Amino acid sequence: MTAATHSPLFPQVPESADAVLDGLDPEQREVALALHGPVCVLAGAGTGKTRAITHRIAYGVRAGILQSGSVLAVTFTNRAAGEMRGRLRQLGAGGVQARTFHSAALRQLQYFWPKVVGGDLPRLLERKVQLVAEAAARCRVRLDRNELRDVTGEIEWAKVTQTVPADYPAVVAKSVREAPRDPAEISQIYATYEQLKRDRSVIDFEDVLLLTVGILQDRHDIADQIRRQYQHFVVDEYQDVSPLQQRLLDLWLGDRDSLCVVGDASQTIYSFTGATPDHLLNFRTRHPDATVVKLVRDYRSTPQVVHLANGLLSQARGRAAEHRLELISQRDPGPEPAYTEYADEPAEAEGTARRIRDLIAAGVPAGEIAVLYRINAQSEVYEQALADAGVPYQLRGAERFFERQEVREAGIALRGAARAGGNDSLLDDAEDLPSQVRAVLSTKGWTTDPPAGSGAVRDRWESLAALVRLAEDFARARPGATLSDLVAELDERAAAQHAPTVQGVTLASLHAAKGLEWDAVFLVGLTEGMMPITYAKTDEQVEEERRLLYVGVTRARLHLTLSWALSRSPGGRPSRRPTRFLKGLRPGSGALGAGTGGPGGSSGGSVDRAPGGGRRKHRGPVRCRVCGATLTEAGEMKLMRCEDCPSDMDEALYERLRDWRGDRARELGQPAYCVFTDKTLMAIAERVPATGGELAGIAGVGARKLDRFGADVLALCAGEEPGEGCGGVDEES
Repeated sequence: MTAATHSPLFPQVPESADAVLDGLDPEQREVALALHGPVCVLAGAGTGKTRAITHRIAYGVRAGILQSGSVLAVTFTNRAAGEMRGRLRQLGAGGVQARTFHSAALRQLQYFWPKVVGGDLPRLLERKVQLVAEAAARCRVRLDRNELRDVTGEIEWAKVTQTVPADYPAVVAKSVREAPRDPAEISQIYATYEQLKRDRSVIDFEDVLLLTVGILQDRHDIADQIRRQYQHFVVDEYQDVSPLQQRLLDLWLGDRDSLCVVGDASQTIYSFTGATPDHLLNFRTRHPDATVVKLVRDYRSTPQVVHLANGLLSQARGRAAEHRLELISQRDPGPEPAYTEYADEPAEAEGTARRIRDLIAAGVPAGEIAVLYRINAQSEVYEQALADAGVPYQLRGAERFFERQEVREAGIALRGAARAGGNDSLLDDAEDLPSQVRAVLSTKGWTTDPPAGSGAVRDRWESLAALVRLAEDFARARPGATLSDLVAELDERAAAQHAPTVQGVTLASLHAAKGLEWDAVFLVGLTEGMMPITYAKTDEQVEEERRLLYVGVTRARLHLTLSWALSRSPGGRPSRRPTRFLKGLRPGSGALGAGTGGPGGSSGGSVDRAPGGGRRKHRGPVRCRVCGATLTEAGEMKLMRCEDCPSDMDEALYERLRDWRGDRARELGQPAYCVFTDKTLMAIAERVPATGGELAGIAGVGARKLDRFGADVLALCAGEEPGEGCGGVDEES
């Protein structure tokens, strides 16, 4: 019997309760049938935990054991809650509430506030950073942008651990937590922030939980009313609950034990927000009669990827490590993980982009590839490298799909066309649903071919193209479906935040990648100081960094590449070392530790040294040609000057280069950045190369582009018209 972590896009609703159980493996089936008393599901990465718990809820509802309106399923992100609602709807249990802790609490708070306090609930503060900045200013404390973010996070931590401003310094002193500023200063800013909120009658997201807890503690009649409504609770990602969320859950439950929790202590990566795996690890102590089920069959990753993941955890220490799950891959063998060492960060980014381009050429969709890094600041060099390689990408954490302006406009247009039906002349020549959608969206900017270049125009087209692909998939799954049916599907998906896939390589931090998966994953920047991060000082903090890398590894289904750079910038001293977490796991780093095996696993793989990697000639630091400062950012190194140093760019040449680039991109049927990025054109217009050698010395040109476009560029730089075709150029010509 097999199971899968992802099903067809539009599956048929099971005909009966028993049919809901079809396709579950023995352990998943055990979860689905455990409908009474406390249940604890220990689920490893890729083992189908969401499948198990949604089938459990759906089976209970379809069998008449659970009432759909009496079940509350809670998780931690809107995306996860939306996915859960979508799956429950597909299983015929659409009436079940699946929400985040904050969403569920806010709904209850809005309903009961007039009865308890009177009047409307205070306005919810969407972003607290600005108010924290004002509080700091009133306390005469100057914070830069990074300090402001850290202090804001510290206030959030204090609130979810139920620490009041006056107690904050003492609580920090007793813990292993390192405050980003003097604890007394943070305490003062925290207190002023709370006063500003009261003065302006606003609340923040943490207040939503605190106020709900307060009402349920003080008003037993309201607590009883909520308990009568919700008889059964399911908590996903239970290793991530904070003390405040656990307190709210206890108040929802009362003296009942109709609770199912799901989690994996080895994926605890949010302790900085107040999350702790202790509630998961202590569950059997609190509930001695609990049913405990372990899910270890990994349906996501190949044996080679699973072997590396198990190896990472085999070296872990601490309480969470004592409860680690040994995954067993259910997939056919695949390629060994690749380990690549580069001379510097730009070389690592360019090498990663080349490998991604090769994967796409071999048939891997761009949307099934991800580049994951430790901190968001690492993304810029990869954005530039992918743009130079002509590879589309998307940054994880951008605006939600259904909230984008073009998607809202497209929805209005589709709804209008569906309402008009046969009276809309736009649909006269459209024979089927996909052609109807294409016809409607063509009025909003969709075209058969993508626009040249990147930026807002390309992003808009990608959003509309995602809707076209969704319509094509919907029509294949539901023959005879109408435009009205598709509009209803889009409405349900918008409510569930179940967005269609936008094609493009995903760039994301390891934290943002939690809960996602791709066919190919590139884990980059794996050096000491970045993984583990330099401020991870205690054993507990270092172990959380190991778990973060484990989460990154387990995002990969088939292809996994791990890489690091020996220096930050070209010509820099190669003083960096690869992360300690790979010692004994990557070839050439010592013996593999015991207990890292698994069916189909091996200690294979290879360490590649990219051209020049580790043996690159020392060229010295790259310096600004205007002020002489050492350059470290990829964009600045491309221009050979600091971003804010004066530019001597030939504006007329730059405009001619842009016009030429647009023409060439249209001829090639590619986005403009596939020819040259804006930064590369700026560098050319600033340096005005006269020979092929000078042109080749500009970052972003390279041998391939020199051969393809060099003659045209040099002609433009000389004030001449580019010749026909795309003739090459000799380096000294």
